[in-house]
Amino acid sequence: MTAWFIALLQALICVALAPLLVGWVRKVKAQLQNRRGAPLLQPYVDLHKLMVKETRVAHSASPLFRVAPYIVFVATWLACATVPLIALDLPTANIADLIVLVGLLALGRFFLALAGMDVGTAFGGMGASREMLISALAEPALLMVVFTLAMTAHSTSLVGVMDHHLTDGFLLRPSYLFAFGALVLVALAECGRIPVDNPATHLELTMVHEAMLLEYTGRHLALMEWAAWIKLLLYGVLIVNVFLPWGIATEFTPRALMLGLIAVLAKLTLLGAALAVSETLMAKMRLFRVPNFLNLALLLGLLGLMSHVILEVG
Repeated sequence: MTAWFIALLQALICVALAPLLVGWVRKVKAQLQNRRGAPLLQPYVDLHKLMVKETRVAHSASPLFRVAPYIVFVATWLACATVPLIALDLPTANIADLIVLVGLLALGRFFLALAGMDVGTAFGGMGASREMLISALAEPALLMVVFTLAMTAHSTSLVGVMDHHLTDGFLLRPSYLFAFGALVLVALAECGRIPVDNPATHLELTMVHEAMLLEYTGRHLALMEWAAWIKLLLYGVLIVNVFLPWGIATEFTPRALMLGLIAVLAKLTLLGAALAVSETLMAKMRLFRVPNFLNLALLLGLLGLMSHVILEVG
């Protein structure tokens, strides 16, 4: 019962922490640009404002348009809940599989694209086509990262991968360096961050994710935005806990769980600051250059896989 309670608590922390991470990134960016910026808790205020607003739906929308926000939110939440956040060996470890994780993310992306095309507007179709272009190039790179981690730990389980890292200690593997770089590039593309997409703009000719949400209002828009923030947290936890798992709790004692929570918060704070710095220094690239960006991620993932085979297996 204690393990199930911790698993439920971890899932709730994922939902509650996602807006805070977005608010932290925005606050750091504002400070770097010599602006005061919005308060740190502004994303929570935005979610509450959207939740209490009236939801309006276009006359041409099908039932899929109404159901899609709930499917996208639940699929993204389940994907994030399967990633070990503060403790290992939870009851959800059996489904905390890298392949399952990729499948849940693909399910949410599929319904997001369908919802963008459902009403039949030009911007929705444009955003959906761009989203599918990016995902078609990002998924092979993500799978290369998955295969590299799986071959090293001899398991596709996230718990097995993290436990393998904790057992072996800190080893500077070339395969992990390449896989880490590939995962960072994929995360930027999948989460719609600069240089692939700019989440702070609504310029019709450049937006990708926002173009699919133009017809949503009220709680539907809140769920879509919340799901995007949870996805950012998911990739952040993957980066800091898979490649730097130190501090995560391996036993269910209050002290170990508290240290695990503090460790992941500290690592996400540093990662959010690094994301804000990179988005301040870089500009959004043209859409036609995104395939080259993701091809670099695929190349890094392939190099990671080949370096593991050559240096560690061979």
